[in-house]
Formats: sequence, structure tokens, C-alpha cells
Amino acid sequence: MKISVVVPCYNDEKSVEDLCTQLVDEFENQLSEFDYEIILADDHSKDQTESVIEKLCSQNRKIKAVFNATNFGFDRNVFSAMTYATGDCAFLIFGDLQDPPEMLTEFVNRWKQGYKCILGQRTGSNEDHVKYRMRKIYYDLMDSIAENQLAKMVNGFGLYDREFLNVLKDIHEVSPFFKSVIAEYGMNICLVPYQQNDSRRGKSNFNLLKNYDFVMHGLTASTKILMRSATFFSLLVGALSIIFAIYVFIRKLINWNS
Repeated sequence: MKISVVVPCYNDEKSVEDLCTQLVDEFENQLSEFDYEIILADDHSKDQTESVIEKLCSQNRKIKAVFNATNFGFDRNVFSAMTYATGDCAFLIFGDLQDPPEMLTEFVNRWKQGYKCILGQRTGSNEDHVKYRMRKIYYDLMDSIAENQLAKMVNGFGLYDREFLNVLKDIHEVSPFFKSVIAEYGMNICLVPYQQNDSRRGKSNFNLLKNYDFVMHGLTASTKILMRSATFFSLLVGALSIIFAIYVFIRKLINWNS
């Protein structure tokens, strides 16, 4: 059997080599009965990540590279990278080493038990406390309005069976929101708690505007409530405007000089 490791990367020159070393050690020492591939999907990084990936590929034939022609953005890169997996399952982990690669063995054991989607669920993080609390509030909000309940404090880090990977290839959205895809199509889900580490990148790739886009993307992809509310509100404002315009027109006809 074969396990694909899918690693979306962006400006991860400081961590991607160490990540690959840890993954290879995990396969050689804990999962030696499995064949494997490591797919590094670089989202048009601005640093030397591409060069580091090329070096890793030249050193190990099981390490493969995908270089996006332009910056796809977080969710599109994650989604497209997952479609390259050829294994019986795919382990998704991000290139900044914020999520622990040693959890692969535990995820595989859960997979052997019959679970199809094994997701890492953060119980704590070393990031700024305010950011962590804001993220928790966001997930609580999403949980209350989403049509399909989203797993809280889950960023996609986990292991996915081939059945789920085949479903991804039939989704043709321009900009899919991966968490919503998991909520809608994920089967036999298992949550595994873990403590998230600091990002090796040092600085987050998400500034205020990117965080705003990410939040709005998640809201619009997970529920129609906001779109329906906006539509009804627009119709109401439009109807009131027409009524007021007719009122003003009639008043003008009745008393032209006022």
C-alpha cells in the first residue's frame, strides 16, 4: 500500500527540508511496510523555497514537486495539491512545520481502524492568544450558521482515504473552501487532538486583508444565509426607494412650485 504526503508550501525555505527529513524518518522507522511519495506543492513562493524543493527532489526520487505558475492562494493550493496524490490515502501537512509530522503514524493507525478522514484538531497553540481566541470565535460562528457542520479548530491537517480523494477530482469549483469540502463530502470522520507548534516561517503569510478574505470565503462557501439576507435587504431597499420616488413625483405634480 502507498501513502501520499501532500505538503502545500509558501515561503517555507526555513522548514521544508527539515519537514521532509522527519517524514522520511517516520516512514523508515515506523511505517516501513508502506510505499510513499512526498508531494511538495509550492504556491509561487517569493523566497528560495523552490530551489530547496528542487534540491530535495534530486536527492530522493520519492519526493516530487509541483510549482504553481502564479499564486493560487491558500485554499486553492491545498485543494489542487491534494488532487496529485496517487496513494491509497493522503497525509496533508503544511510546509511551515506548525503541525507535527510525527502524528502521521497515529493517523495511519486510525485509518487502519476504518476511518476515512482523520483530522488533527488543535486543543492549544503557541500563537498569539488574541489570534487564537478570534479563530475560536470564528469557528463558533461558522458552526452556528453553516449548512454542514464544520469541525472546530481544524485547518485540514490530517489523513484522507482514497475514496475522499476521488471525490475531490469531481469538484470543479473555481475557488473551493477545503474545510467546507470536508464538511460536505468527508466520510467516517475521526478527530485527533494535538498541540500546535510555532511556525518555522516566523511571520504569518496572512495579513489583515488576507485574513478578511479567508473569513468571507469561508462564510460564503459554508452557508447561503448571508447571500439570502443581502438579497432580501436589497429588495427591501429597492422597493422602499421606488415607493419614495413615486411619493416625491406625486407631491411635485400636486404642488409644482414647492
